[in-house]
Amino acid sequence: MTWLYAIGSVLGVSAVSLVGVMTLGLGIGRLQRLLLVLVSLSVGTLFGSTFFHLLPEAYERQGGGHQVAIWTLAGLLLFFVLEKFIHWRHCHVPASQDHPHPVVFMNFVGDGLHNFIDGVLIGAAYLVSLPTGITTTVAVLVHEIPQEIGDFGTLVWGGLSVKKALLLNFISGMTALLGVLLVLSLGPRVIGIQAQILPLTAGGFLYIAGSDLIPELRKSTSARASAVQLVAILAGLVLTWALTQWLSHDHTHSHAWLRLVADGIRA
Repeated sequence: MTWLYAIGSVLGVSAVSLVGVMTLGLGIGRLQRLLLVLVSLSVGTLFGSTFFHLLPEAYERQGGGHQVAIWTLAGLLLFFVLEKFIHWRHCHVPASQDHPHPVVFMNFVGDGLHNFIDGVLIGAAYLVSLPTGITTTVAVLVHEIPQEIGDFGTLVWGGLSVKKALLLNFISGMTALLGVLLVLSLGPRVIGIQAQILPLTAGGFLYIAGSDLIPELRKSTSARASAVQLVAILAGLVLTWALTQWLSHDHTHSHAWLRLVADGIRA
């Protein structure tokens, strides 16, 4: 039953990656006008996920700052190398459906790592107990909604069609299934890898937001467009902060159980 509940929960969380289906009814003109708002929201959710969720969780798991800083820098450098490699292999033409922007692949990698962690967390929670697994699933589900909206906007901005962006975002979301299968197969021994993957993913998110998305937003210099972008960025930050605060207060017991399991195994 543990396997059934855990896999069912991960599939439900992965379905959130299809949230962009709401834009299918929009025309090209409306979608283009909405695109920079989604990119701005993506900047806010990427920064919010990094500073309000990933890095604090990494500090808590590693019990010190140096290792987190090293792995975060490693994430930044890794995504720098990834982007350079893609540019070397990429035709020097504007982003389109046939030649997507390199940020598409980088976002896919970063979000895939993030979703893999979610799968590990959900699987580990169900190893503790059924109630812990359910509450952790709800926590992950709520936290993923703004993240997936931002990811979808990034993929469309990078040159993918709406349908291709939905498909790629769903594939990225399914990496959570790999995480849950791994933790259920190997047991709590695999929990410790989160301490390295969390800051590595944070570094990737920082690079994507700062190197690719913000420079694109700077191309719009009108006061109205800049104001809309700022509001969308702040909305992403506030939303991720609010969700993180809610999760930390209402679901502390589930995370405490997971930490106790991990600490007991390491001891």
